[in-house]
Formats: sequence, structure tokens, C-alpha cells
Amino acid sequence: MSTPASNSSSWPLATWLSVVSLTFGSFALISSELLPMAVLTPMAADLGISEGAAGQAVTLTALFAGIAAPTVALIIGRVDRKLINLALCALVIASNIAVAFTSDYFMLLAARMLLGVAIGGFFALAGATVVRLVTMEDMGKGMSIVFMGLSAGLVVAPALATLIGEAFGWRAAFVAAAACGLLALLLQAVCLPRVPAAGATSLSSLFGLLKRRPVRVGLVVGLLFFGGEVSGFTFMRPYLETNGGLSATSIAPVLLVLGLASLLGSAVAGVFADRVLREGFAATFLMLAVATVGLLALSDAYVAIFVFAAAWGMAIGAGPVMTQTWMARAAPDQLEGVGGLFLAVIQLGVTLGAIAGGIAVDLVGTSAPLYVTAICAVLAAILIATQQAPDGASQSAALAMDPAE
Repeated sequence: MSTPASNSSSWPLATWLSVVSLTFGSFALISSELLPMAVLTPMAADLGISEGAAGQAVTLTALFAGIAAPTVALIIGRVDRKLINLALCALVIASNIAVAFTSDYFMLLAARMLLGVAIGGFFALAGATVVRLVTMEDMGKGMSIVFMGLSAGLVVAPALATLIGEAFGWRAAFVAAAACGLLALLLQAVCLPRVPAAGATSLSSLFGLLKRRPVRVGLVVGLLFFGGEVSGFTFMRPYLETNGGLSATSIAPVLLVLGLASLLGSAVAGVFADRVLREGFAATFLMLAVATVGLLALSDAYVAIFVFAAAWGMAIGAGPVMTQTWMARAAPDQLEGVGGLFLAVIQLGVTLGAIAGGIAVDLVGTSAPLYVTAICAVLAAILIATQQAPDGASQSAALAMDPAE
């Protein structure tokens, strides 16, 4: 039996390996989710469908992730969470293999639904699993390591999938994604200890979470953050082309810097989340607002674009870690239930952000989605700054959670 460490600097090797195995899981999931974007044109041509229809493979995945997030927490009962994580990894493998070998559009959509279930289940349970491995006091650090896999996937997956697709065909890219899922499954099978359930989530307890003010605040902030981020990021390239006068060749390094900075943001966010959650949270949103305003004001200065893109990336990398830690401390006795609600709100925010950005572009122009980002970031910063940070760390000892074995 391994007990969670009380301080990240004293984690035993087994704890590090168990957390890192979850990092590979998040990398496999986000890589698989984004994969159709990188091979959309050849995939659509091969299947004999329009690019718009092929793009629904991403939309459907996000939809089912939002539905699965709270549902998985309700139906898994007290099953060992290690077994659940392994089953979710198996879904990633099955989904990608099915897409790689199908010639039927509806089979492709069904396979992507499976991936959505895996994404929803994994991220709904991630916070609770990390807490069982490292304790509430170190949750921010643990989640920052897990979310580094997500940030790395955002940086690496689209480019690597494009290269694989060009060299070996779009189906090979999905086989590669299945291999990532297999690696995550093997690592978790070997490195992840047994994670007995601390309790089962009921429908009444799920709705009961909405009565807690810190939970409601976290959900609203999550909606603002993810909605604002997606609104701006979706239309970042058109904005830089139209307002910055940049070519595709010039934009690529900017997006690379943004992606690498998001990886750094995920890495350092845990320290602030564990020590100064409210202040670090508010500062994250202020950074996002300032960086967005900087991009709007200095879009014709290439060096300035790099600086503000890096700040933008750090903020969007830190935001998920901060939000997940806030939600966990707001409901330390219902970590899986609050994780499910949180992920459902993320998917709603992503959907609303994309819709708002599209409407803003059509009505005002390519700069409008970035104004949406800035406004959402300012509102989130104000909301967090006026709240008292939830103190889940002091409550966690009273929960008497059995350590992972």
C-alpha cells in the first residue's frame, strides 16, 4: 500500500510514476480529440463527404464528453477507479482503430462518440484520482502535471498528425493515436495503484453541489474562461492575417510560441494553485485580459505579437489547473461529482465560445472574438477577486479517504 505524500518535494517515485501515467492519458485523449482537424481534407475526400460533415466528428466528440462527464460519475458506483481509467483508455484505442479502418461515415461518428465518453469520464475523475494519489494539499501540483499532457497534445498533436497524414495517409494518423492510447493504458496498468472509491455519486448529491456558492462561482468562472478562450483562439489566425497582415508562414511561429507557453503555464500553475489559489486564479485571468488587449492594440508589431501570444498561452495553460483545483476545494467530499459538473460546463463553454466568436466575426469583424475573450477574462478576474478561496485542504482530513493502494 502506498500513502499519498504530504509534500510534492517528498513524493516517492511510485507517486510520480502514477501521476505521470495519467499525464500520458490526457495526452492521448486530447491528441485523439483534435486529430480530425489535422487530417480533415483527406479524410473527407476518402469517405466521400463534405469537410463540414467531417468536422462534425469533433463536434460530436465534445457533445458526448459533456454528457458523459456527470453521467460516468453517477453509474460507476464504487468500482476501483484504476479499472475505470483502464477501461477509458481501452475506449480511446477502440475509437481510433475503428476510425482508421472504417469507410462508413456513421461508423466514424459512432467511434467518435466512444471517444467523447472516454474524455468525459477521464477528466471528470481526474481530480478525485489525483487527490487520492497526492492529497488535497498537493492537488494543484498533481493536476498541473496531468494537464501538461493536455497542453503538450495541443502543441504536438496537430502538427505531428499532419506530418503522419501527409507521409502515410490520414488513417495512419489514427493508428498512431491508438498507439498513444495503448501506451497510456500500459503505463496506468503498471504504475497506477488501486484507487478504491471514496464513495458513490448520487443524482441528489450532484444537484446538491449547486447549492454551494464556491461551486457555483467555479462553474461560472469556468464557463467564462473556456468560452472566452475558445472564442479568441478559434479566430486567432484570421485576426492575425487580417489585422496584423501576417502570412501563414509568419503566423506558424506565433502559434508555436503560444502552444509552448501554454505548456509552461500548466507546469507552473500548480505551485500557485496550492499556495495562493485566489490570487493566482485572478492573476491568470488578468494576464489573459492584458495579453488579449495587447494583441488588439499592437497587431502590427511582430515582436509584440510574440510577447502577448506567450502571455496568452501561459494564461490558457494555467487556467484549467486553477479552475480544477478551485472546484475540488469547493467540494472535497464530492470530487467526482463536481468533476463531472465542471467538465460539462467546459464543453458548454467551448460550444458557446465558438458560437459567440462566429457571430462576432460575422457582425463586426475578425477582431471581435478577441474582445469577447478580453471581456470574459475581466469578468472572471473580478468574480474571483471578490470571493473567498474555498479551503478544501483543511476539510480533506475529515473526509477519512483511504489512500490509494
